[in-house]
Amino acid sequence: MGSLTGRLFVEMLREEWRVHTTLFRGERFSLFPVLLTLLTASAAFGIAWTGTDPAFVLAGAFALVFAFGLHTGSIGLIGRDELSNLLGEQTRLVFSARTLPISPRRLLAVFVASDVVFYALMFLAPIALGLTPVVRLTGVTGVALVAAVGWLWLLLLVTFAFGLGVTIATIGLAQRGRVGIALAVVVGVALAAGTVAVVTDLIAVDLIAADPVAYTPYGLFREPTLGGLVVTSGALAGVSLLAARLFDVRHRRPTRRADPAFRRWNRRIGEPITTKTLLDVHRSAGGFGAVVFSVAILFVVTVGLVDLAGRITGVAPSTAIAFGAVLGLSAFTTYNWLTQYDDIETYHSQPVSVAQVFAAKQRAFVLLGPAVALVFYALAVGWQSAPLGEAVVGVLVLIGTSGYIFGVTIYLAGLSPTEFLFDTALFALFGLAMILALVPILVIAFTFAPVSPGALVALGGWSVGLAAIGIAGYRRSIPRWTARYRRR
Repeated sequence: MGSLTGRLFVEMLREEWRVHTTLFRGERFSLFPVLLTLLTASAAFGIAWTGTDPAFVLAGAFALVFAFGLHTGSIGLIGRDELSNLLGEQTRLVFSARTLPISPRRLLAVFVASDVVFYALMFLAPIALGLTPVVRLTGVTGVALVAAVGWLWLLLLVTFAFGLGVTIATIGLAQRGRVGIALAVVVGVALAAGTVAVVTDLIAVDLIAADPVAYTPYGLFREPTLGGLVVTSGALAGVSLLAARLFDVRHRRPTRRADPAFRRWNRRIGEPITTKTLLDVHRSAGGFGAVVFSVAILFVVTVGLVDLAGRITGVAPSTAIAFGAVLGLSAFTTYNWLTQYDDIETYHSQPVSVAQVFAAKQRAFVLLGPAVALVFYALAVGWQSAPLGEAVVGVLVLIGTSGYIFGVTIYLAGLSPTEFLFDTALFALFGLAMILALVPILVIAFTFAPVSPGALVALGGWSVGLAAIGIAGYRRSIPRWTARYRRR
């Protein structure tokens, strides 16, 4: 059994590599870690160079990696009808317990372990290396710097694995029907509320006798303690065991019926391809909850970052500007869900042009993406009582960044936004575009609050400019992808 487990682990890693190198040509994907290292280093050092405390930059990296772990697993949570294709052809091995002398739980454990190792080498190691200049700014040099970066990589891996485990455990609860879903929602809301209450001092730290951050992977990196190590290790082990216990790879959703709602929806929306796009999302296992969940992850991460930035730097950030910029990032995931259930080949048998398909995706995006993000933005601004000027400009920032990201994404990726993320050349362009657009906004939000009237005017103009670039990118994408799709 041990040799079979080891063989499966190796084969899953090989298949992960084969799938990615086949999709994106080996030479391009092999350079992806190098690119990620450079992008991380440039973004992190650029933010630190403005005077932002390096500790906050590192805290932000931990928060983003945790969100990455949550989202990696959320593909299964909010799209259970796509679970059998969770990570491409490799996932078929996860469902082969009926033909191999190995239990489904062991097979799942091997799959998750291989997945974590792959991400640790291809994503987390480059991120840790890219953060080396920031770690050095904390005063660590020489051999100690090498050890600190290695320790950072290990803790980032723990953070990612914890996020992944949380989502897999949630999938397991959701497989238990309505009771399981209700329990998952209750537990999730309770944990989120507790986290927000602690980090925002609604529950005073002295009442729980310790700084809760000390018992997180970031706290362990900041100041390693035996208590923090025990709590962090125990939490990861507990979540992993719970995920293994709850998740059932043999689970099949019962057959569902869908009402013939197309005509009713189309009367309200007024455009059939847009109607189809929205109905596809609505009828998926996650429904519109897919979009809500993606935005909620960014919301929770930003709550922690905003409060932690205030504690580290001693300056309360601009909540409105920070939330506007970060929630604007949800444009990418929203567009991803809108394009997940079809491809241009879907329309080849119909008298429909590429321009009409792209226009429908744009309408669906406008109806769904910014609307959900603005709801979470209103919650953040109302909770923090942001100044009126910053609140108004924050709306412009959110809309501007959303439109910008949509335009850049559709120009670079067409109707396949997830595939281009691992194409080194395209991802380099995308990463550079995000850095140039968002870093100035985030620097102002986190280091120059309260934002002066002049800076607010500049941010408003910057946001309008980003929206204009997004519109131009969308318009240019139509002839670009029309020509490319015709060559297929």
